[in-house]
Amino acid sequence: MADRQQTDPAPQWWSRPEGTADSRRDGVPAPRPETRDGGGEHGAEGDGAAGQAAPTQEPSAPEASAQEPSAQEPSAPEASAHQVRYDPWGAQPLQAVDRGRDRRGFRLWQVAALAAATALLAGGIGGWVGVLAERQSSTRLELPQAAAADKGRAPDSVAGIAATALPGVVTLHVRGAKSSGTGTGFVLDPQGHILTNNHVVADAKEIAVTFSTGESVTAELVGRDSGYDLAVVKVSGVRGLRPLSLGNSENVKVGDPVVAIGAPFDLSNTVTAGIISATGRPVTAGGDKGDGSDISYVDALQTDAPINPGNSGGPLLDARAHVVGINSAIRGADKDDPDRQGGSIGLGFAIPINQGKRVAEELIATGRATHPVIGVTLDMDYTGDGARVGDKGEDGKPSVTAGGPGARAGIRPGDVITKVDGQRVRGGDELIIKIRAHRPGDPLTLTVLRDGRERTLDVVLGSANGS
Repeated sequence: MADRQQTDPAPQWWSRPEGTADSRRDGVPAPRPETRDGGGEHGAEGDGAAGQAAPTQEPSAPEASAQEPSAQEPSAPEASAHQVRYDPWGAQPLQAVDRGRDRRGFRLWQVAALAAATALLAGGIGGWVGVLAERQSSTRLELPQAAAADKGRAPDSVAGIAATALPGVVTLHVRGAKSSGTGTGFVLDPQGHILTNNHVVADAKEIAVTFSTGESVTAELVGRDSGYDLAVVKVSGVRGLRPLSLGNSENVKVGDPVVAIGAPFDLSNTVTAGIISATGRPVTAGGDKGDGSDISYVDALQTDAPINPGNSGGPLLDARAHVVGINSAIRGADKDDPDRQGGSIGLGFAIPINQGKRVAEELIATGRATHPVIGVTLDMDYTGDGARVGDKGEDGKPSVTAGGPGARAGIRPGDVITKVDGQRVRGGDELIIKIRAHRPGDPLTLTVLRDGRERTLDVVLGSANGS
């Protein structure tokens, strides 16, 4: 048979046929059998020659299919491991690479690289999402905030005191013939009586009372007294009034915490806090009329709780939310001081509630208050230490009222009263203040300087109608 080039289709090694190994395409030679060294029909050298001559031999298909199985089957198990023939139909390739020991898992640098890549990817995605969210909701930026907590406060805290007292505190808007103003007051009883300062309602033609709820009603004047700077007004037809509890100003000590409530500059329900700075401060206020009829004499409680215009008449409360004083006056810088401060400088003064309670009771009952007196006329121009009894009274009358409390105690014109119940007085104003801190009928002990000698006199206070 003449040599010729094989033109049959080349075997497709990359596609493993389905079925048995014998189902080959026509013209595809069967794989050569693997033989041991020196075994079979040819040796190692003969195999090479046969391999070169194999393409020139073209046995018929039936002849090949009949001979090959018998020649291959006995030789397959005895093939040498050193002479591996390439089997295109085999499951494993001829080439094998020795990669050493089989390594399982990831190396440390691979884990680190994977972690870093993951972090960078997560950070990038998070940043992109954050920017996108901010752009889409730029008008709803929300910052971290504490969760809602219990709104309750201890009863003796400033917040607790304010919560208890505010429903009973009112703001007064007063309209007069020539001016108008703002002050503060607090409810005394369920009948609608409200205590405030006299200078708040002195010239009132119309009084409006505004409660902490914002409700406003008209009030009428019940009574007032300029000497104590106290007044009572009344509202009608108001339900649910919350009277404040009255304390005892005799129990107040320096350093006690206090809370002031008022409407400074018409800022209603303003709460300030401080302490009692002093007790028994002799304070006079008013005197705008020039005849002394509007001067107030107060044995005041001093506080550093900020008090400003509009606080007048408001309550000064202790730690149990009990009223211990009525805020009435402040001390500002001197008028001649170019750096004078018009508001509070920490010097506020309140009328003790014991005095306010007595006056309020009298104003509600009769519309007027009584003043305790000793029945003498003082020399207000005296500049020495103490309060001097004048030589003559008003309109040429005697300076010591005949049959009055002072006359019965033995007081004479020219005597200098230096102490009241052992407390020193430095002037006529202080003597009046110390006497008005008591009730008519109270007994007092006066220390009197006469002809260079001190003597003690006992007096029972009389009563006079207030203005």
